[in-house]
Amino acid sequence: MRCFEMKTFVMIPTYNEAKNIRQLLNELLQYPVEVVVVDDNSPDGTAGIVKEVMSASHKVHLLLRAQNRGRGNAGKDGYIYCLEHGADYILEMDADFSHDPNYVPKLIDAMEDADVVLGSRRVEGGSEEGRKFFRRMLTMAANVYIRLLLGLKVRDCNSGFRCFRRNVLESIDVKRIFSTGPDIVQEVLFKAHLKGFKIKEVPIVFRERTRGESKLGWRHLWRGYLMVLKLKYLQIIGGL
Repeated sequence: MRCFEMKTFVMIPTYNEAKNIRQLLNELLQYPVEVVVVDDNSPDGTAGIVKEVMSASHKVHLLLRAQNRGRGNAGKDGYIYCLEHGADYILEMDADFSHDPNYVPKLIDAMEDADVVLGSRRVEGGSEEGRKFFRRMLTMAANVYIRLLLGLKVRDCNSGFRCFRRNVLESIDVKRIFSTGPDIVQEVLFKAHLKGFKIKEVPIVFRERTRGESKLGWRHLWRGYLMVLKLKYLQIIGGL
């Protein structure tokens, strides 16, 4: 597969994904990639399942985190791990099958003429299934807010299904990421934008999870809105 000529790591932050992680790993292992599961010491035994898969495949890695838990901290540690292990491309995705692993080759193919590729619900051919009307409207409103305030040209600013060239993450200095929650998605995207990297969107169908429980609540959404304001302020004062 030409799209996999570069050393690619798939990084998956997890918390209580025991119902999904084995199937996801098995589907990802059909591709020539390394898979890094960054687990926040899930009480449901997610890490134990990953270890079982690891015993049969050297391409699966487990980064088990017991302190400073949270989506942002997990993503930061995952980026660092992938860079330290020689990744050329770092592809990030969720474990709940809202991000279909069948799109992985498509995202990597698109890296040929881009620095960052987003799996997008908002471009032609993209969509979402199984989400309630209110959640869809909330996501659309958040996208408008982010695009206007931060000047981003992409349509799906909230996509956590994305692929980076290693020099993108090195350039923004991932060790200095300060988001501790899901707002890491906006922080990393905005910093890549400010550095002038080419960001490309490819259409995907986003599907609401059918197994396990979502960790995204109102507190996270509110913090996301505040983070966008913080990023804009830091841009104005030269703090980014």
